[in-house]
Amino acid sequence: MKDNQHQVLFEKAKKVIPGGVHSPVRSFKGLNESPIFMKSGKGAYLTDVTEQKYIDFCMSFGPLILGHLDSDVFSNVKEIFEKVWTFGTAEPYSLELAEYIVEKINFIEKIRFVSSGTEAVMTAIRLARGYKNRDKIIKFNGCYHGHVDQMLIKAGSGLAGTAESSSSGVPKGVSDDTLILELGDIDAVKECIDDHKGQIAAIIIEPLPANNGLLPQQKSFLESLRKVTKENDILLIFDEVISGFRVSFGGMAEILGITPDIVTYGKIIGGGMPVGAIGSSSEIMDQLAPVGNVYQAGTLSANPLAMVAGLATLKKLTKDNYQILNKYSSMIVDIFSKWLKEFNNGQFKSLEIKNYNSLFWISPDNSLSRACDLPENLNDLFKELFSTLVAKGIYLSPNAYEVGFVSLAHDENVIKDLEEKLWK
Repeated sequence: MKDNQHQVLFEKAKKVIPGGVHSPVRSFKGLNESPIFMKSGKGAYLTDVTEQKYIDFCMSFGPLILGHLDSDVFSNVKEIFEKVWTFGTAEPYSLELAEYIVEKINFIEKIRFVSSGTEAVMTAIRLARGYKNRDKIIKFNGCYHGHVDQMLIKAGSGLAGTAESSSSGVPKGVSDDTLILELGDIDAVKECIDDHKGQIAAIIIEPLPANNGLLPQQKSFLESLRKVTKENDILLIFDEVISGFRVSFGGMAEILGITPDIVTYGKIIGGGMPVGAIGSSSEIMDQLAPVGNVYQAGTLSANPLAMVAGLATLKKLTKDNYQILNKYSSMIVDIFSKWLKEFNNGQFKSLEIKNYNSLFWISPDNSLSRACDLPENLNDLFKELFSTLVAKGIYLSPNAYEVGFVSLAHDENVIKDLEEKLWK
């Protein structure tokens, strides 16, 4: 009867919501089961509408680096919640968060807050085009940059030439200005730049691709991207919506020692509230209205609740806490790795677990670094794993291509509980 409750709610939702969900991955498409309707979260746990508890490794797809309902974030949000929900005016809360970030990340001189990672990327692309007065953008197959028209493009048959949209409703004229290359192929990047001399405004990349599997790139490739963009007067955009403030406070830019021209953030920067941000030098950022001619606006941009939640979250992301977070992650990855090999006489022994700091991904091959090399049967392998873990009270992101996230709430007690759930 409990299981039926999710199905009943899903059937009701489909009558009034497209597909019954407000974001496609929540539909459990391809998993042969109804989505689980959650009603609360605390620490490292979720509780669904039937009162079933799960150890949560989705963590709202990344924002909750401190866990659900962190007490410090909660108290700060509660205090501002009793004062205001939204202004639509200038206010001091975004200023505090902006000053905190600019002080700690040396390549950001100015930052603007928006309401989502997608909006941040949309603004970054427009800003790059306006600043360089050029139309074309290079992106990489397997890097997801939100549902902006010009970024919903996948590789066509001619990678450096034509491209094909991954969604209906995207005009061909938009896709023609997005040039698709494979990750790790710096020669193709150079050839593409030569073929479109003076037309490319920017190259955008997830420096840690983590939205189509976890596909870490060689540092040398990213360094070469930085070199070739400088040589050709092209902007380099790092999309750190996932990796920003997660792999380190300064994201992959800090870890790699590579300075992008523009960086986009989301997720953690709002402490679980809807948020996005664009950061760069004063020269580039001052192209945005009202100073410059690149227009961007938003009714709920820099919402006070999100600004306060973000600042409270970032203040807890100390060097010591990153070390603790990465320790928890390593312990969890080791436990999962052992279980995958031993469970049910090796039922999942063909799967491996890859991690980068507090992100992990379960797949058949830890060496994968390009989307074009992902196995076609990945979802078939994943759906049985997902169902097995859900039955044990362990919740992964409900898609074979999504990564898992560890938070500071996944402490030794949760890790012990994980071991017990896996082997029960």
